[in-house]
Amino acid sequence: MVILYYVVVMGPAGSGKSTFTYALSEWIEDHEMSVTRVNFDPAAEFVPYNPDVDVREYVSVRDIMSKYGLGPNGALIAATDMLVNHISDIKNEIESLNNNYVIVDMPGQLEIVAFRRVGPLLINYLTEGRKTVSLFLIDSYLTLSPLSTISMLLLSISSMLRIGKPQIVALTKADLLTPEQEARIIRMFDEEYSCDELLESKDLFDVDLSLRLCEVVRESLVEVIPTSAVSGKGLDEVYAAIQRVLGYGEDYLTEEPSGKL
Repeated sequence: MVILYYVVVMGPAGSGKSTFTYALSEWIEDHEMSVTRVNFDPAAEFVPYNPDVDVREYVSVRDIMSKYGLGPNGALIAATDMLVNHISDIKNEIESLNNNYVIVDMPGQLEIVAFRRVGPLLINYLTEGRKTVSLFLIDSYLTLSPLSTISMLLLSISSMLRIGKPQIVALTKADLLTPEQEARIIRMFDEEYSCDELLESKDLFDVDLSLRLCEVVRESLVEVIPTSAVSGKGLDEVYAAIQRVLGYGEDYLTEEPSGKL
C-alpha cells in the first residue's frame, strides 16, 4: 500500500502558490513518483494545472454570492466554512487515488486559512494520520528590504503555529532577484550573520523591536530556499527539504518508489 505524504502550500495572495503547485507536481512526476493535485481554493477562477481533487466541485463561491447576497470576501469565508460539511468526502477522494504525494493548494487569502478557526480544523482533519509538511511561499519582491523580509517570515511563523505542522519556507520568483539580493537573503540564515546588520537599513521604525524580531526569525526557521517555477530553480532543494522533514531529519527516508532518486 502506498504511503501518502501531504504538502500543504500556503502563502499570501500573489506569492505563486498555484504556479508552484504545478511546477513541484511536474518535478515529482518527472522523477517517477505519483502526485495528487488538490485545489483547495473555492474562489479560484483559474489554476495552471488540472486538479485531481477540486473543492469547487463541493462549494461554489459564485452561487454563495448570488444566494446570500455576499461580496467576494464574505462568500469566500462562507465557502470555506461550508467545506467542513464536505471534508470527509474530500479526504476520501484524495486517498482513493493512492498517490505518493498530495499537494494541497490553499486559498490566497491567508487569513481565512491560517487565522480563522476553520482553517486549521480543515487542514488537520485532511492530514490526520499522515506525514505532513507546510510549504510557505514568499514572493521575492516582498524581500527587497531586510525589514520586509522579517515581516513576511514572522507571518510564516504565525501560520506554522496556527496549523501545527512543520514548515519549509520557499522564496518564489527568485529568477527576478539579482545575485546580490538573493545572497543577502540567504546570508540572514548563516551562522555568522548578525542582526546588527539591520542597522544599515533605512526603513527601520523601531530599532530595538526590529533586532529582537530578527533574532526570533533566525531561531525559528532553518532556511529559506530561493525557487523559480519558471526555470525550475530550487525545486530539487525543496524536495530534499521535504524529505528531511518527513524523514525526521534524515535524507530520503520516505518509502516512495523512484528509479531516478
